[in-house]
Amino acid sequence: MENTKTIATNKKAYHEYFVLESFEAGISLSGTEVKSIRQGGVNLKDAWCSVDGGEMIIKQLHISPYEHGNIFNKQPDRNRKLLLHKREIMRLLGAVKQEGLALVPLSMYFKGSLVKVQLGLCKGKKLHDKRETAAKRDAARAIDRAMKEQNR
Repeated sequence: MENTKTIATNKKAYHEYFVLESFEAGISLSGTEVKSIRQGGVNLKDAWCSVDGGEMIIKQLHISPYEHGNIFNKQPDRNRKLLLHKREIMRLLGAVKQEGLALVPLSMYFKGSLVKVQLGLCKGKKLHDKRETAAKRDAARAIDRAMKEQNR
């Protein structure tokens, strides 16, 4: 089992969407981007994925420029290619087109020395769904507090 180290998670995605399925994908990066990611300079908040020309592309993923990178630094918000098998890309494209689902990056992590992205096939939440999720979370916290008090 290879060791994994989480770099960033997209908490906004879990608030805005129901995650139906998740996938692991590699990401094509330059050397200075990997160094910046190791320092924690990545933001998944507004990122999303699309299929362009048969390739999966992640858009609006912000990776801060590496401080010591000089001319080798890339644009922070450039589009980056995700590495998936063609059949996976076509299956995801079909789900997005037919069912109106969204492809959203959920987390980014190191798997060994490789940077991986966890993609979620997501369905958007309505306002009442968000309220329901918050109510369930608050109820679970209240139950945990009550159990903790009772055990003392």
